[in-house]
Amino acid sequence: QTFTAWCNSHLRKAGTQIENIDEDFRDGLKLMLLLEVISGERLPKPERGKMRVHKINNVNKALDFIASKGVKLVSIGAEEIVDGNAKMTLGMIWTIILRFAIQDISVEETSAKEGLLLWCQRKTAPYKNVNVQNFHISWKDGLAFNALIHRHRPELIEYDKLRKDDPVTNLNNAFEVAEKYLDIPKMLDAEDIVGTLRPDEKAIMTYVSCFYHAFSGAQKAETAANRICKVLAVNQENEHLMEDYEKLASDLLEWIKRTIPWLEDRSPQKTIQEMQQKLEDFRDYRRVHKPPKVQEKCQLEINFNTLQTKLRLSNRPAFMPSEGKMVSDINNGWQHLEQAEKGYEEWLLNEIRRLERLDHLAEKFRQKASIHEAWTEGKEAMLKQKDYETATLSDIKALIRKHEAFESDLAAHQDRVEQIAAIAQELNELDYYDSPSVNARCQKICDQWDVLGSLTHSRREALEKTEKQLETIDELHLEYAKRAAPFNNWMESAMEDLQDMFIVHTIEEIEGLIAAHDQFKSTLPDADKEREAILGIQREAQRIADFNSIKLSGNNPYTSVTPQIINSKWERVQQLVPKRDHALLDEQSKQQSNEHLRRQFASQANIVGPWIQTKMEEIGRISIEMNGTLEDQLNHLKQYEQSIVDYKPNIDLLEQQHQLIQEALIFDNKHTNYTMEHIRVGWEQLLTTIARTINEVENQILTRDAKGISQEQMQEFRASFNHFDKKRTGSMDTDDFRALLISTGYSLGDAEFNRIMSVVDPNNSGIVTFQAFIDFMSRETTDTDTADQVIASFKVLAGDKNYITAEELRRELPPDQAEYCIARMAPYQGPDAVPGALDYKSFSTALYGESDL
Repeated sequence: QTFTAWCNSHLRKAGTQIENIDEDFRDGLKLMLLLEVISGERLPKPERGKMRVHKINNVNKALDFIASKGVKLVSIGAEEIVDGNAKMTLGMIWTIILRFAIQDISVEETSAKEGLLLWCQRKTAPYKNVNVQNFHISWKDGLAFNALIHRHRPELIEYDKLRKDDPVTNLNNAFEVAEKYLDIPKMLDAEDIVGTLRPDEKAIMTYVSCFYHAFSGAQKAETAANRICKVLAVNQENEHLMEDYEKLASDLLEWIKRTIPWLEDRSPQKTIQEMQQKLEDFRDYRRVHKPPKVQEKCQLEINFNTLQTKLRLSNRPAFMPSEGKMVSDINNGWQHLEQAEKGYEEWLLNEIRRLERLDHLAEKFRQKASIHEAWTEGKEAMLKQKDYETATLSDIKALIRKHEAFESDLAAHQDRVEQIAAIAQELNELDYYDSPSVNARCQKICDQWDVLGSLTHSRREALEKTEKQLETIDELHLEYAKRAAPFNNWMESAMEDLQDMFIVHTIEEIEGLIAAHDQFKSTLPDADKEREAILGIQREAQRIADFNSIKLSGNNPYTSVTPQIINSKWERVQQLVPKRDHALLDEQSKQQSNEHLRRQFASQANIVGPWIQTKMEEIGRISIEMNGTLEDQLNHLKQYEQSIVDYKPNIDLLEQQHQLIQEALIFDNKHTNYTMEHIRVGWEQLLTTIARTINEVENQILTRDAKGISQEQMQEFRASFNHFDKKRTGSMDTDDFRALLISTGYSLGDAEFNRIMSVVDPNNSGIVTFQAFIDFMSRETTDTDTADQVIASFKVLAGDKNYITAEELRRELPPDQAEYCIARMAPYQGPDAVPGALDYKSFSTALYGESDL
């Protein structure tokens, strides 16, 4: 179908066509006509007969024409065509298509099938989803056909609306547009292409070749444009090479022109650092700057030769650089550069060695000069200072020794000064660039050296002179110190004595102090003469110092006692003497007053004290003696107590006198052995003793009456107690009490004695009083109440019950005693208790200390 359509597309130009490709070419007439149309040449006249031989001849003419075009027809003969062999006929038509439709296709030195494929790839490259790699499956989706049309006639195809997944629509669209607008008959069937796994390559190529020839006009224009571009590109490249040459040549010549004066400059630098920098710059030039220029020069020559070759090959005239930029000009400039460079490094090295020698000398000069200047720093000021004017003798001697050491050091530095001057002379002879500063520094050192020598001599003379003067002053200072020290000690001792806080208690003591003070005042005139003599020594030393302009440094080195201190302390002594006079006179008057107070108190105390002691003895005697009844003794004691109370004004008078003594701060009194404290204690003991003795007699009367003891028994108890009260204190210790009990008939073991002691001495004081003895003896010799007797009495009142009520108590006892019992009796807790029942048993035992109630 494709080949038929292709043949008809050309036969149509001759006004005919074929229907069946197998039959319509059998007579050879339409075959010859087809060849004439597609080749544009005339074939031999055909034979018009109907016989087989005529048909074979016509077909052979056609085959001969094909062979004349350089096409080899393998296994294709006229007989097969005339016989209607379809395979041979289609092979012949394909051969014709290849030769006349495809073979002439040429794209970038490729032709025929490869050329057609390359043309298709080029034309469809900008389109998405199109990738032409062959003439079968690359065309199945129809996009490649549409892309070819759209590339040349974009107005015929809306390519962006095509879909890759609709190949039939795509193919039919391309076939219809090609047939309608490009006069390319529909040679292919869309369904066959889509339905075939691998479409027929020859059919696709045949149909695509029609597109190539349809757009051949546009192809020729493109080829022409390519040719022009190629020619222009060659020309542009040549011009670019010419411009590059010109620029490189100009830059290189400019660099050479700029570098030569630098290399020819042989002016030496002042310092080695500057010359080393020039050497470093030259080495940078050799390592960094020159190698690229060598490369540029080489590249310039290569570019020039390449340019000339390209011009010659492209039939262009030879390149002629601008004046002065020829290769020969560059070579001449480069040769000049090499000549300037030659010897430059050697000159640099020689110059550096020369500067190194100079720098070594200059550094040596600076080093020695710096050492010398450091040594001399402060030396002039040291030699000019007048420290000896304020120095002590020991300081002056130390300064002289120090100066002698300096003179030795100065002499040792003479060699260095001479070396400095010699080096400066050598630098001048070698024309050192900084010779002026070296000379100035050397001159300054020499001038300073002369000054130091002069100052050293002057200082030695001043030190020796000052030493002699200070030795004289030192002798005066030593004499001053030897006399000032004891005199100062005498004044300090005197001030201490004059300000001493004296405490005296008697008139004799103050009179002794007044006598000693009068003796001290008699020594003051001689002390004043000594003071004047000592101050005269100091004035003489100061006169010598002032006359010789010596500034004495500080005080006398042998003593810290200055004339100001001496005068100040002497004035203080003069002030303290009258103050001491007044203080001693005041104290004398005070002691006279105190003595009067002592005598006054002693006179009264010597009366009161014995009186109290006598009364104490009388009370003791009355308490022991048993004159009359206990009532008689009690009356006698109360009369005695009244007489003691009546003596109280004498005690008050003594208190008043003691108050005056305390206010006067009098602490002792040789006129009496009694102190107010002794009097008070005695008086209080007297009052306490008479009161206690009266109380004891009263208690004895109560005991006698309560126990029914007779007067005779009481006197017997007193006689026994007094017998064993050996100390007559009204009490006795445990041993005396044991002896007393044994004498009254008791047979005592330790247990029984301890029981008795717990009764008579419940506090364990170790003392038994007469009252405790009477209480014990009354218990032992009389009938006494017990807790059981009281309980039995309460039981009678309660009607033989174990408890008692408040009503019963109020009925049987007096009101106050009934209320006393009700308030203190605890509630009865027994099983037979009634409301308001009271426990009389616990109450009764508590009365005798036998319970905790």
